[in-house]
Amino acid sequence: MSRRDLHHLGASSPFVDRRELLTRAAGGFGAVAAAALFGSDRALAGAQEATRPLAVRPPHFGARARNVIFLYMDGGPAQMDTFDPKPELERWDGKPMPIEAPPTQFNDVGSVMASPWTFRPGGESGLPISDLFPKIREQADKLCVIRSMVSKFPEHTAANYLLHTGHNPAGRPSMGAWCTYGLGSAAEDLPGYVVVDGGLVPPGGLECYGSGFLNPAFQGSVFRPEGQPVAHARGPHTGSERGLRRRALLDGLDGLARKGDRGVDAAIANYELAYQMQVAVPELADISNEPAALRERYGVDDEFDPTKTFARQCLLARRLVEAGVRFVQVPMVRLGADRWDQHTNIEDGHGKNARAVDAPIAALLQDLESRGLLDTTLVVFAAEFGRTPMAQGRGATRGRDHNPHGFSIWLAGGGVKGGTTYGATDEFGLHAVEDRVEIHDLHATMLHLLGLDHTRLTVRFDGRDMRLTDVHGHVLDRILA
Repeated sequence: MSRRDLHHLGASSPFVDRRELLTRAAGGFGAVAAAALFGSDRALAGAQEATRPLAVRPPHFGARARNVIFLYMDGGPAQMDTFDPKPELERWDGKPMPIEAPPTQFNDVGSVMASPWTFRPGGESGLPISDLFPKIREQADKLCVIRSMVSKFPEHTAANYLLHTGHNPAGRPSMGAWCTYGLGSAAEDLPGYVVVDGGLVPPGGLECYGSGFLNPAFQGSVFRPEGQPVAHARGPHTGSERGLRRRALLDGLDGLARKGDRGVDAAIANYELAYQMQVAVPELADISNEPAALRERYGVDDEFDPTKTFARQCLLARRLVEAGVRFVQVPMVRLGADRWDQHTNIEDGHGKNARAVDAPIAALLQDLESRGLLDTTLVVFAAEFGRTPMAQGRGATRGRDHNPHGFSIWLAGGGVKGGTTYGATDEFGLHAVEDRVEIHDLHATMLHLLGLDHTRLTVRFDGRDMRLTDVHGHVLDRILA
């Protein structure tokens, strides 16, 4: 039976001629175009990431902060010696712990140890801060102290990966990489994520600053506050045999990039950015033109060398934020003590660490505020965990072991309520007992202040949608201004 016969019988034919096909499909062409315009955000984002990975992108909603300065207190300051006063420790000092304590990293659980430092109220808020930080105490009205942080790991490397990447295994993108992936960077001749090196590589290594499965352009670039300002940066090639071989390699990689290799394309982009940085960074790192009074406030010429170095780190962090860098990390400076990780002789070790960072951090907060930058810059002071209220060791050189069950961090600026506390630990400072805050919650809140919904900031990888907070994380609404 022919198509014409079917038509006369009123039957529906599976066959259409060319004219009828075009008539029926006319509306469909418009739908395809609309899909291309409105339904391809991910494809467009992917194309932009490949060609201009650090291009500025709009946030998901109105942002309170544009930049982050992350003050990384490697090793874990003791919360009961810094921002969480515990008078009950004085009553039980030298006595056995009256409550059950979980196993510690080295399982060397001594008697209760009172804080060697006195807490005093700071600012109009009266926020109590110990004598370890007299200068930061003067900035108390800017701080929101979270006293109920918890971590999943009592060991430095695993806890560092969790703090920096939201996951324990190595190889995941760091929080700095996620921030620049979500928002890009306003600094055209600088990376979007910079680590201002103080001479220490954290347990876990440079993976803590990595980009994981994201574009390599989002990984942290290590800057030095003095001397050679960019780690591993080289000057122009001199025509040496080694330089010529390198040039030939780059030419070969450039040829591969033109064939569409995404990884090589990103590597070439990094080399091009490094070349631009050779011009931009030395001028940026030159703080000699800063006012003498400001340099003195930071401690740039302090008699204690670690203070000098950390002061330069903090001052460079402010200059990087001014230049548009999205995420700046300031790790601990190298000094005689083992970071904040004082298992013995805590008075000497914590004392030296605090001396190194107290004045520079206080000056950084003041400097940002005076320039109108604190409102749009989120400053985070945090470590991978805290320390135990029980002493480790005996005698005058006692220390404290690792404690992931309840510790303190603080945030300032960037849309956070100042002069406040959030959460609480028990009377000894061992466990978080009120408003527990996990690392995922911290990350979710940081992203929220930058205008990013942590549940929407995802990348398809290995068969699933990946995000900084995995399937966890809640925004801490009560700390928002």
